[in-house]
Order: sequence, then C-alpha cells, then structure tokens
Amino acid sequence: MPGDGSALRCRRLSVAYDGQLAVRDLDLDARPGEIVALLGPSGSGKSTLLQVIAGLVRLSAGAIWVAGRLVADRATSEPPERRDVGMVFQNFALWPHLEVLDTVGYPLRRAGCGRREARERAAELLDLLGLAALAHCRPAELSGGEQQRVGLARALARNARLYLLDEPTAHLDTHLRAAFQAEVRARQRELGAAAVYATHDAAEALGIADTVGLIAAGALIQLGSPVQVYDEPVDAVAARLTGPAGVLAAVIRPLDHDRVGIDVGDARTTAAASGIVRAGPEARALVVRPEWTCPDGPLRGRIEAVWFRGAHTDYEVRSAGGSVTVRASGPPRHRVGDLMAWGIRRVWVLPDADVARSAAQPRANVAPG
Repeated sequence: MPGDGSALRCRRLSVAYDGQLAVRDLDLDARPGEIVALLGPSGSGKSTLLQVIAGLVRLSAGAIWVAGRLVADRATSEPPERRDVGMVFQNFALWPHLEVLDTVGYPLRRAGCGRREARERAAELLDLLGLAALAHCRPAELSGGEQQRVGLARALARNARLYLLDEPTAHLDTHLRAAFQAEVRARQRELGAAAVYATHDAAEALGIADTVGLIAAGALIQLGSPVQVYDEPVDAVAARLTGPAGVLAAVIRPLDHDRVGIDVGDARTTAAASGIVRAGPEARALVVRPEWTCPDGPLRGRIEAVWFRGAHTDYEVRSAGGSVTVRASGPPRHRVGDLMAWGIRRVWVLPDADVARSAAQPRANVAPG
C-alpha cells in the first residue's frame, strides 16, 4: 500500500470487545483534501473506528495505512503521537488546568517545538479561528461552543495529514453547528488534509462530506457521494439512515425509459423511477422520500401523525402498501385520523428483497425536531 497517494487506507479492519465485534471486516479510504463522513446511529461502531485509526484502540484484524505508511496491523501498532493524525472528540477532552493557549500549543510541543515557538504558532491559530480573546482562559470559563472550537484548534495545530472528528457538534446549538462545520471545511480545504467525520445527523453528513459511508452494527453498508447514498440507497436501512424515507410495497409496471406504473392496493398511479425496474406480479419495495410526494393524487391513506415544520407540513400516512411521509407546503390542513389523497412524483426501487421485512424496518428521522 505505501506510495498509493491515499491519506488513509483501512483494509479488512475488525475490532472486538469481549468477543463481540464492534467493527467488522471494514474497508475505508480517504484521499488528500477529502472529507469522508461516517453516518450511523449510536453504537454502530463510528467512534470505535476513529479510535482504532488514531491508535487509541488496538485492532483485532486487518491493517491501517496513514499517508501510505503502515501504522497498525495484527503484529504492530504505532502510538497515536506517531500517526500524523489530529482528533476532535465529542466530549471536548480539554485539560482543565491548562489555558487555551497552552492547550492548543501542546501538540506543537510534542512535535518538538520549543515553548515560545509553540505559543506563537498557537496564538496565530487562535486568531485565525476567532479565539484570540480566549487565549488565557481555562475550559471552565468557556461555553460549550468555545470549548469545541478550542478542540478543533488543538487538532489543527498538528498540521496533520488526517483529521478524525468524532461527533464534534453533538453538544452544540443549531446555529453553532453550522459555524463549526463551515470552519472545519474551510480549514481542511486550506490544509489539503483528509478528514473522517463521524456523525449520527444525516443533514450534517450530507452537507459537509465529499463521500458518505453508512455504518450499521459495525459494518459499512454503503459508500458513495452524498447524492448517491441519498437518492440510491442499497436497502431500507440505508434509506432511513440518510433521512426521512417510507418503504412502500407496490407492484410496478414499466411504461418507458424512466417512468413506471405503480399499483398500491386497488389504486394506480405513475411516477419517475430509478433502480432495478422489472415488471411482474410480485410486490417490490419502493423508497419514497417526503419531497418525492404530493398532497393530491389517486392514492389514499389515513393520517397517523402531523408535524408542522414551518415552511411545510409533514403527514405520516398509512396506505395499503405501508407508511409514507407526505409533504405539503404551508401550515397543517388535515388532522390525525383524516383520510388523505396523495401522489408520488418519484421512487427508488430497492433491489429484490423481502418486502415485508423492508417495510417493517424502524422508521428514522420522522419525529419532530
């Protein structure tokens, strides 16, 4: 693997705790200048994967290369300080006894800089991140957002080839999240480094990443561009990881190169379709995103929940083929229990699978908030 030009390469990576696999047989690459987002629920293995790449946890199988250099396999494991990796933790992990200036300067001291040079370079970095006024504060004197930005500054001080960010916005307010993500992107682009960004927030992953890896139960189930993983999920789990998605059981009838007829119970409609489209009497599993629906059409369903989102309202509608979220502009015009007419503009046809099992998967990202 040396000399392949990648910033990170993981091959057949597995990590076990007490005989249970937290990461299983996983391959992952990151190129210089690329942000790879790991998107998955809590307990899916995201943090464990970052920790094993950083050298904080030993792998059980496989190998890791950073900037073309082998840093870990079954026989060897370089310590974190030799891996050319900067890490931002979700719990900040700031030293309570150190001022901000010395916290940011610490990685520079470990890299061999003298105290004066380290403090000068740390001061420059704090100024770039708008933190100069906090240089002589301790963590207890900072807000959560300020602590998180100090953690980012400390990671960037290493000028590493690879940055690992473990749910860095988990404790930030919404407006601070956007500012932090913009800062990460700007600094990472400026440095030309790669970053692996773990999050359970679909909007965050899709918005910040060049490549998104969907992870569940320690396994990477899909890897692709943000548009690809959102528009073309490999299964129902992947669909629901990336945003609101209903899975509709329906019989499909190809009409032309990009449209299909859709039979849901006794009702019929048409829609644009992509995926593997084949005619037949068997019901297929269709992914339906809220923005792919319309509040009028030939289909019928009973409203089970109503969520006003400000610019639009989402209705969870139970139809003959399963539950979908129908999106309509403006405030609510229907109530729970009403019968609603709705239609579909577009669907993604999942590969052949157990339709009942796909429809029964837990729904995600449809609750208020």
